[in-house]
Amino acid sequence: MKGWYTYFFIIVLIGGTIYALNGKSTVNQEMRPNIIYVLADDLGYGDIAIYNPEGKIKTPHLDAMGSAGMIFTDAHTSSSVCTPTRYGIITGRYNWRSPLKSSVLTGISKALIPKSRTTVASLLKEEGYETAFIGKWHLGWDWALKNPDLETAEGWNPEDFDNLDFSKEVGNSPNTLGFEYSYGHSGSLDMAPYVYVENGMPTMIPDSVTESKDTYGWWRKGPTARDFDFDDVTPNFFRKAFGYIEEKSKGESPFFLYLALPSPHTPILPTEAWEGKSNLNPYGDFMMMIDDYMGQLNKVIRQAGIEENTMVIFTSDNGCSPAAKIDEMLAKGHSPNGILRGHKADIFEGGHRVPFMVKWPAKIQPNSESDKTICTTDLLATCAEIVGAELQEDEGEDSFSFLPLLTDPASKKYLREATVHHSINGSFAIRKDNWKMIFCPGSGGWSDPKPDSKGIGELPKFQLYDLSKDPQERNNLYGQFHEVESGLTRLMVSYIENGRSNPGERQKNDPEGYGSKQWKQLEVFYN
Repeated sequence: MKGWYTYFFIIVLIGGTIYALNGKSTVNQEMRPNIIYVLADDLGYGDIAIYNPEGKIKTPHLDAMGSAGMIFTDAHTSSSVCTPTRYGIITGRYNWRSPLKSSVLTGISKALIPKSRTTVASLLKEEGYETAFIGKWHLGWDWALKNPDLETAEGWNPEDFDNLDFSKEVGNSPNTLGFEYSYGHSGSLDMAPYVYVENGMPTMIPDSVTESKDTYGWWRKGPTARDFDFDDVTPNFFRKAFGYIEEKSKGESPFFLYLALPSPHTPILPTEAWEGKSNLNPYGDFMMMIDDYMGQLNKVIRQAGIEENTMVIFTSDNGCSPAAKIDEMLAKGHSPNGILRGHKADIFEGGHRVPFMVKWPAKIQPNSESDKTICTTDLLATCAEIVGAELQEDEGEDSFSFLPLLTDPASKKYLREATVHHSINGSFAIRKDNWKMIFCPGSGGWSDPKPDSKGIGELPKFQLYDLSKDPQERNNLYGQFHEVESGLTRLMVSYIENGRSNPGERQKNDPEGYGSKQWKQLEVFYN
């Protein structure tokens, strides 16, 4: 009998060891949520009523989503423009470590993310998730060329598209970065070519060239496919997302859907049913349309029976753009960026502080709110913690998991020390606690004082703001708090030189690319 017990104990011990090694996946598999990340384009901090009660745009569905979960009041994009922020979301790494040191890509730019780099999609795919991208990519892919020996054009002019071969598969599409399904267009909705690409193949060869002169619904001249209806692009992406959710909800595996909207970025194209509904301008109407579609998306999730363990994130890639006619809306009492200074492209808060809401009924208590400073680069580390994966030294160098905050909004287990901000011209700022130091004299973007504008040289070369007392960044304290300035500068330099802002082995930053000047603004740290 004693021998039997010994045998039984050994079996249990071996089984327990196997469970310890492999069982984590099994346990987590039962708890792993579906993850849906919805990224709006150029939507401002003040455009959702739950963030801006004084605003004039009605957003009942997004308000309801925020109330059902958690809203973050101090969330930031890693850049104040499109491509750089999208790079950070997918890779967990600041864009200025990539070849893109400033500005954005075009609709025919080469792929920015190499196959060797871990992405949110590749990590989750490895962990058994179904993965999909739907929407605006704007991270480059490699169009097939009629003559590969010709130098690739930049993509700003109509003649730049003459060498593209739309009958062949594109290289380095989202499918090479962990997305099992992908459907979308290459750049912003005002950037040609206007062609849908599904799983690497153009869905139709363009047979016309279009452009628009409309003030709001404006896009550049370029090749356009017959199945590409500008007015229907946003609704089309939502319909694709609904279908994907309905299909995958019937399976046994969890899924990750990255739904990257091209709206409310230009062209501003609310459908006929929403025209005039905001009593502001077409941008306000477009916002209300997006809100309604988000209501439909959450309804699809609920009807599919997966709401309890589905994490839905809604945010924006940067602040509202002046293309939305901000002054026009301000005159009617609506501030798209709330009380924040600046807008899209700027180093000021209006350029990169965005709405960020998370709904996950199984994990998050309704009406939760966190004032912790988070960044859109944090998605990779958060997903890794959710599935119990350990990031390697060269993965997600600027990503911190905000998972602890979802159950405890003030959790000290969220370990982000500081956050780096970046503007369209490559200017930097660093934020730690209530202090924000800007390493340029103006906006670094499109609002006054603009880079190289008259009188810019007469301003202090740097800016320092105490955001707890001055959220509008009106009182530049640079020169008054030397220890703070010295500490923030040293921290910024260490983040640059270490190739990372989270703990780990030193990594290399990539050399320049895409025509930008190497480390355009970084020389200020060494002068």
